[in-house]
Amino acid sequence: MGFTAKTVTSKPAVELKQPEVGKLIRKLRQLTQLNQSQFAAVLGVSFGTINRWENGHMQPSSLALRQIRSLAEALSYSSSETVRDESQRLLTQYFEKR
Repeated sequence: MGFTAKTVTSKPAVELKQPEVGKLIRKLRQLTQLNQSQFAAVLGVSFGTINRWENGHMQPSSLALRQIRSLAEALSYSSSETVRDESQRLLTQYFEKR
């Protein structure tokens, strides 16, 4: 899949706490069918950073969370119904006001 980290939008700061953010990152990475190294390259971070985020050892920065949100938003326009539906569910679950 041709994803880049350059699709950052100017959304307000995103605040998510562990373990929720780790679950979101893992689900989004699995949805893109990328391994941790590939997903790290998309976001412009190291493999170790993705690993620490997913395992709850480190919290992503506000910029990284905006990039993650932008990626989920881009996937919500996928031609694959499964990817589209799951990305919309993740956006609602993790980013929309409740």
